[in-house]
Amino acid sequence: MGMNGVLRPGHAAIRVLDLEPAVTYYIEVMGLIETARDDRGRVYLKAWDEHDHHSLVLREADSPGLDYMGFKVVDDATLDAMAAGLAARGVAIEAVPAGEHVGTGRRVRFRVPTGHAFELYAHKDIVGNGMPTMNPGIRPDALKGIAPVRLDHALMYGADLDGTVALFTEVLGFQVTESVAAGDTVIAAFLSCGAKVHDIAFVRQPADGKLHHIAFYVDSWDDVLRAADTIAANDVSHDLGPTRHGISRGQTVYCFDPSGNRNEVFTGGYMWYPDRPPLKWTADELPRALFIHERKLRDSFMSVVT
Repeated sequence: MGMNGVLRPGHAAIRVLDLEPAVTYYIEVMGLIETARDDRGRVYLKAWDEHDHHSLVLREADSPGLDYMGFKVVDDATLDAMAAGLAARGVAIEAVPAGEHVGTGRRVRFRVPTGHAFELYAHKDIVGNGMPTMNPGIRPDALKGIAPVRLDHALMYGADLDGTVALFTEVLGFQVTESVAAGDTVIAAFLSCGAKVHDIAFVRQPADGKLHHIAFYVDSWDDVLRAADTIAANDVSHDLGPTRHGISRGQTVYCFDPSGNRNEVFTGGYMWYPDRPPLKWTADELPRALFIHERKLRDSFMSVVT
């Protein structure tokens, strides 16, 4: 749908067990930039090439995981129309007032059948990417760590995959770009709201509301390799990669933040257009769909979630 509706992933709000080690990791290792703290103890961060105020929100809690994920829509009229469309489907809507997130306008929060909370919003303060918009450079000075360019996507686990995909496609205008099926049952779906290969993905699992990973985008395979070097040099808990996915054709490395939330550093992937046929994988080919080189699954990669 793109410029007619949902623009892109806007933020992920996650729980961490100990705030300051998490902040240190996301700044020094992942290379995000702190933009604010609020009176509720939340810390706001962004990737360097994001102009909006923040894309990651951290709060300290007793368990790690995802609080909610937000998507930016094109304007207030679209926000109201999508809220009405969700309500017409029987989805409970929570109005979150402007300013509840630092630098952010009013938000509409709702829960999908897989148990995950999502938000839509139209406005967030512009803070820039460290370079002018007139005659800009290529990259600002003094970036740290991996230094991704943006929050890219998230993968989530839950039981009612069909109901969640229906809401995203029929109300929010997403399209399914790739899927995995066991017979007639879809067990994974990858969805795009624009020209990226995916902005959100879901896997059918019995436990609702689980987060598999949040992904940050870098520009090249060399940047993925450099990310792996940075992970190793900082004794960060490494999960898998560098390697390549069959689904999306993306190149990737996975690690864990200090609280156990899985992060992906991702690049590549093909461009998605609405007239492109979606790709389908069968369950017997799942090892190749996930890891095109190794062609085998790792139990911990499939089972460890927050």
